[in-house]
Amino acid sequence: MKISNVLTGAAAALVLATPALAEWPEKPIQLIVPWGAGGATDQVTRVVAEELKGPLGQNVVVVNQPGASGSIGSQAAWDAPHDGYTWTAGAAKDLGTYAVTGKMDTAIENWDLYLNSALASVISVPANSEVDDIDGFVAALKAGGMRVGTSGVNSAGHSTIESLAGAVGGSYVHASYDGGAAAVLSTVSGETDATTQLISEQIDMLRAGQLKPIAIIAEADVEVPGVGTIPSISGALPDLPVAPIYFGIFMPADVPQEVKDKMQAAWSDAIAGSAALAEYTEGRGSLMTVHSGADAQDRVRPSIQANAWLLHDSGQSAVSPETLGIARP
Repeated sequence: MKISNVLTGAAAALVLATPALAEWPEKPIQLIVPWGAGGATDQVTRVVAEELKGPLGQNVVVVNQPGASGSIGSQAAWDAPHDGYTWTAGAAKDLGTYAVTGKMDTAIENWDLYLNSALASVISVPANSEVDDIDGFVAALKAGGMRVGTSGVNSAGHSTIESLAGAVGGSYVHASYDGGAAAVLSTVSGETDATTQLISEQIDMLRAGQLKPIAIIAEADVEVPGVGTIPSISGALPDLPVAPIYFGIFMPADVPQEVKDKMQAAWSDAIAGSAALAEYTEGRGSLMTVHSGADAQDRVRPSIQANAWLLHDSGQSAVSPETLGIARP
């Protein structure tokens, strides 16, 4: 037998004996929701996780890990191997400003963003509250002592009430909860005097008449099925910054390229065309906004800038946004 034939046969045997590299994903994916069950992040993330099972060929298991305004769960996702099997979720503005509050050493550019929806906050009070409109709410803020329930420092609700208090020269008592659902229920029960959480977290109680909507943090009035017209905050406070709050799924930007490619394909096809996501967003008073890549980074930047400098100007920053390269809006 010729030596060349022996070598050829040995090489073929080696190829046959070597197992093929498995394509991602070869096992279930863990998706950490860094807030409590029932809140805005939890709701939309579970819809999207279910929609990704088909195109990815694996279960996407949602795990709630709340605490420290969402930073504990996000840190857990970052600390896991960057192999595409551990993601996190939430509002991009939170992830982009954890470094400002000192809760997490990260920047939005460290993550690949897969946006699915955009939401606005609503100022609401208990149904039996004496506050009936934005003028009454502003008067209560200026008087001080109003208890406002949010899902914690840096959350959408907290950013909203901080911005409002700063704009009118008012003050309030901050009541922090592990998740938007709990914050909303605190206002329904009368434990707090108002909530400024996202509309998707409030909509069931608004439709049930358990909460009274005062204003929505949007540029124009919004007609909400089952609720009616919620007036825009811009009518009373035209100079108040208004930027949509984008929600999505996030994974470390240094995951393998095959993970990026397959995730991008799933997002552009299955999620962009998802009837379930469209039904969810329409029913919860939010907008379906499916974006990724550089487009997603550009879209979230205004809300990150606004939130970062709001935290800094109100004395709640551990690091100046300027030091972190976050320009003042």
